[in-house]
Amino acid sequence: MTVTDKTMTADEVVSRLSSGMTIGIGGWGSRRKPMALVRALLRSRITDLTVVSYGGPDVGLLAAAGRIRKLVAAFATLDSIPLEPHFRAARQRGALELMEVDEAMFMWGLHAAANRLPFLPVRAGIGSDVMRVNPGLRTVRSPYADGEEFVAMPALRMDAALVHLNRADRSGNGQYLGPDPYFDDLFCEAADTAYVSCERLVETAELTARAAPQTLLVRRHSVTGVVETPNGAHFTSCAPDYPRDEAFQKAYATAAADPAAWAAFTGRFLPPDGSEKSYRSAVRTWHEEQK
Repeated sequence: MTVTDKTMTADEVVSRLSSGMTIGIGGWGSRRKPMALVRALLRSRITDLTVVSYGGPDVGLLAAAGRIRKLVAAFATLDSIPLEPHFRAARQRGALELMEVDEAMFMWGLHAAANRLPFLPVRAGIGSDVMRVNPGLRTVRSPYADGEEFVAMPALRMDAALVHLNRADRSGNGQYLGPDPYFDDLFCEAADTAYVSCERLVETAELTARAAPQTLLVRRHSVTGVVETPNGAHFTSCAPDYPRDEAFQKAYATAAADPAAWAAFTGRFLPPDGSEKSYRSAVRTWHEEQK
């Protein structure tokens, strides 16, 4: 059997995206986010995006750059810093439309899309302000004897999904080695195309040589492209490969509070003519300066 080699670069992934798309971004808060792919997206001119994410600095960076038209999220956090500062600023100035839903509602929206259903019934949201702030949401009543009312959570269908995993092979099988899958498999299955960045590309047999088969989170049938990006989740965590870069995250959040400081931050770490290699070099230099 011939197996398709799906490897590509981050820039090749972005070349397949376009303005106006609905983009799903995996990970959770400031944990195992596909930041190298997000940085490549920032170097492009793609804008007017609908972003679907358990939000973290992916949302913050895209919001700061004015690339998000609409955000679908349950939260936007840096974990050790409770509220993502650029998300907060964007909301305060009305820079993006927000569909904010309960975490469970978000998950069932992914399940619905992955199963090609228009919606799934869910108890989460009933009796809360989720229904008030999302007047477009509808409820359904059970057709059985119980007659219970549920939220009809619409499918979160996406044009493309971006996720980051610890390991992958060239055909698109992706493996997580940390404590949580973060629904990355659902993101891939709920999207028309899915791109997996990984810490390291390995041969298929190596994926299960030292880890259980259950760690094979993403299957090749749902993956369009694979990108090897060592440290590609920085500054978020990618356990067990590396923890969150708390010092750098703090610098990011501090810079977000002041336009001049943010301009200096982006000029140093995220220039439009930069690259992932230059980003890693700038981060290493910055850490040396902090010693």
